[in-house]
Amino acid sequence: MINANTDRYPELREAVSALCERFGDEYWRELDDSRDYPEAFVKELTDAGWLSALIPEEYGGTGLGMAEASVILEQINRCGGNAGACHAQMYTMGTILRHGSPEQKNKFLPEIASGQLRLQAFGVTEPNTGSDTTKLRTRAEFKGDYYEIYGEKVWTSRVQHSDLLLLLARTTPLDQVKKKSEGLSVFLVDLRGATGDELEVHPIQTMMNHETNQVFFSGLKVPRENLIGEEGRGFRYILDGMNAERTLIAAECIGDGYWFIDRASAYAGEREVFGRPIGQNQGIQFPIARAYVNLRAADLMRYQAADLFDQGVKSGAEANMAKLLAADASWEAANVALQTHGGYGFARDYDIERKFRETRLYQIAPISTNLILSFVAEHVLNLPRSY
Repeated sequence: MINANTDRYPELREAVSALCERFGDEYWRELDDSRDYPEAFVKELTDAGWLSALIPEEYGGTGLGMAEASVILEQINRCGGNAGACHAQMYTMGTILRHGSPEQKNKFLPEIASGQLRLQAFGVTEPNTGSDTTKLRTRAEFKGDYYEIYGEKVWTSRVQHSDLLLLLARTTPLDQVKKKSEGLSVFLVDLRGATGDELEVHPIQTMMNHETNQVFFSGLKVPRENLIGEEGRGFRYILDGMNAERTLIAAECIGDGYWFIDRASAYAGEREVFGRPIGQNQGIQFPIARAYVNLRAADLMRYQAADLFDQGVKSGAEANMAKLLAADASWEAANVALQTHGGYGFARDYDIERKFRETRLYQIAPISTNLILSFVAEHVLNLPRSY
């Protein structure tokens, strides 16, 4: 495994790697074949306290910073795993931590930290609105002691393996607010008691093993005390958590990139054609080297975004740029690894094609590269809004 001189937190990396060694390539390969959830891996990761990294110690978490949390997820992917199966457990709770009431924090955070409760799912995206979140149609009707939820969400990942769902819904109709970002509220939905009449979950088959769903709400009751923060201000709360999400996913892409470069370099050094290792040819070694250079640059932006987040400084631009650069770098490394392996890159037993499919997701999710470029153009370069 490449050991860059700038690798931070070596003890943390070693500990996470030791756990990942018990879940090698064959484990992830078999799950990919059967499209099963990595239950055993997630349990061990939770029991070890790694998924509670960002929960303060006072609530039973490990109280680490964003940089350390990003290294945990990076190392999972760097060892050949897929942190996307459970990464939301690490950052989704941030909405409760930053905007929840003292009662909500004391009630939910300790059980999330211990793994007694899983908060791995959040419902924002809808089939007809996509990234135009302010136009979402899922509504929450206030009934006194509770809200009733009506509508549908799509790409709601891990909902079948989560006890709680963080949900964004409209509590004031769009035509009754001054700004389109107003009138949206965040709810913590307890999925354990939901019935088929109130909540329907339809799994979506995807090109990789990623448990995601379309979810339909038909009068699902949510207690009033499960409203997070103030009614109508939920859009800001959700945006607040996106910087953490994008920084952490950037780290996963970094992990993928190093995995691809490790595999490509090893294969290029061992594979002989025409009496010499293929890695001796500049046509093979130059693309691997360039992918590594670009990955190292993206790695630096990841740490800058994480450090700003930990300092409590606005990090929206850096988080978005880190995600874009890391996703591009991992995708470049994936293509290089596939090309280096030639036909064997398509063979199941080499795992290149599995990781190739997994890392492709991050060109699109949780935000597409084009939307990041639009954000940078408008909010960093002060160019006119393009949409």
